[in-house]
Amino acid sequence: MTQMLGFGQPFGGVMQTAFVVEDIRASIAHFQRDCGAGPFFLLDHFLSPEQFYRGAPSTADVTIAMGFAGHMQIELIQPLDGNPSVYRETIEQRGYGFHHFGIACADVEADLSAYTARGYDLAFKAAVPTGGSVAYLEGGDVSAPGFLELIPATPGMDAHFTAMWLASLGWDGADPIRPFI
Repeated sequence: MTQMLGFGQPFGGVMQTAFVVEDIRASIAHFQRDCGAGPFFLLDHFLSPEQFYRGAPSTADVTIAMGFAGHMQIELIQPLDGNPSVYRETIEQRGYGFHHFGIACADVEADLSAYTARGYDLAFKAAVPTGGSVAYLEGGDVSAPGFLELIPATPGMDAHFTAMWLASLGWDGADPIRPFI
């Protein structure tokens, strides 16, 4: 039997679709108005001290907002500086828009090894407040539209994201932007 997260997504499956955006508040408004997503939880600055871009320490700072449309988490990412990052790289290569699919992993390090054995390359890694580290991958045997993010399905992540999902159930549009919980 597949292990499920509290918000109804299975481990190993896509649980998140992410976009790099120019204006996070305008993008939140779009996803709420036109896609029925929300509320969104905003983290004004994410600059992990343990962040690595293409093997070197990274100092890129971003604003992140997360909300749900059904069981799918939508992540919006706005770079706050010009420092090298997977986000700046995407903007320079393709412009703003789709960035990555997020996959919930019971063991990011084991899954990272399996993906690299299949031809994927590690582009970015960063510690996250809910425990563990995320890893962004590219490559593999097909031309993907963006990165894959391996997300550690820790108890902290599950509780945090499930609380966001629960806030979306029956959401009436009130308090559309909330602090990252």
